[in-house]
Amino acid sequence: MKLAVVGGGSTYTPELIDGFARLRDALPVTELVLIDPAAERLELIGGLARRILARQGHPGVVTTTSDLDAGVAGADAVLLQLRVGGQAARLRDETWPLECGCVGQETTGAGGLAKALRTVPVVLDIAERVRRSAPDAWIIDFTNPVGIVTRALLGAGHKAVGLCNVAIGLQRKFAALLDVAPAEVHLDHVGLNHLTWETGVRLGGPDGTDVLPRLLAGHGDAVAADLRLPRALLDRLGVVPSYYLRYFYAHDEVVRELGEKPSRAAEVAAMEKELLALYGDPALDEKPALLAKRGGAFYSEAAVDLAAALLGDGGPSVQVVNTRNDGTLPFLPDDAVIEVQARVDGSGPVPLPVPRLDPLFAGLTSHVSAYEDLALDAALRGGRERVFKALLAHPLVGQYDLAEGLTDRLLAHNKEHLPWA
Repeated sequence: MKLAVVGGGSTYTPELIDGFARLRDALPVTELVLIDPAAERLELIGGLARRILARQGHPGVVTTTSDLDAGVAGADAVLLQLRVGGQAARLRDETWPLECGCVGQETTGAGGLAKALRTVPVVLDIAERVRRSAPDAWIIDFTNPVGIVTRALLGAGHKAVGLCNVAIGLQRKFAALLDVAPAEVHLDHVGLNHLTWETGVRLGGPDGTDVLPRLLAGHGDAVAADLRLPRALLDRLGVVPSYYLRYFYAHDEVVRELGEKPSRAAEVAAMEKELLALYGDPALDEKPALLAKRGGAFYSEAAVDLAAALLGDGGPSVQVVNTRNDGTLPFLPDDAVIEVQARVDGSGPVPLPVPRLDPLFAGLTSHVSAYEDLALDAALRGGRERVFKALLAHPLVGQYDLAEGLTDRLLAHNKEHLPWA
């Protein structure tokens, strides 16, 4: 089995390699190709990847290349984890929206739109080249904003599934609080990428007993602290929102905080320098503890589980993925991409039925889905007016003067990545 990782020079990659090594019975990878234009980083991470596999007795071969077409040729699956513009672009995404009093974040709000505009054309070009070199390969997208990117891929007819680590992270946290094995916890996870709610926490399977009321009653303070939201709000909602909902439920508070401390991009850039220095140590043969602070926790487990379901012969499994709506949420268009539990096998994901969503959550989901539709149109066709309309539609913007100011800043900071600008 051959897997290719586009963006293999990412500091995330050792987390992924560790998962492939530990979970080789589920996903018997024989060849792993790391693809990245950054040759120096790729050499460091490729060397560490080989040492990790060797330490754990994995027989797979790791190769590195900057040649995308050669790297993906004959692959069974291609994982996308790229960042167009690098941490420098992320720093800008987290900074200029604050000048307008709006949240600065790389996947939510105006910064998220900027990232979508930069990313969608690049990903679609990669996907077309995958289609030529490996026409049967599945594309697994971990590149943010996952919902918009996956919608672009599916709209262009690619065999693609979007993946996020929010759900698996919550599953692990809930399992620890409930003192059960993670495999016992199944989430009624619903919404859009980075806009989701856990409306149920079931033990034993998708049809198991819902213990969410018990979880909130016994551990609500711990859950609220993780989300940095008031415990009273969770009790009133009766669900567990994703931590990304804090940008909506406490927007002004978040904006004040962001203006008082270094950006996350600056923190990550400093961390990446330290990680790359560690990766260059020829004695290092396991992922370093520092990597846990980088983000992407449990990404490897989620990626292995998804790839195994798509490529294996062990029958379907239930996983949280980003995929076409196709009537699952009746208030959204069929071609919207939603993040829900789905039954996944070699033919792809099929969402499980979702009970009627409370208007409190359905309304925001509809609003953001409409923004995503406009954002994708702007990413595909360009144009200042399309950018303005997408920002005007976003619930964290919504005022014409803010949308005008944000549009000007977005285009000024992204000219090198937007030929039409």
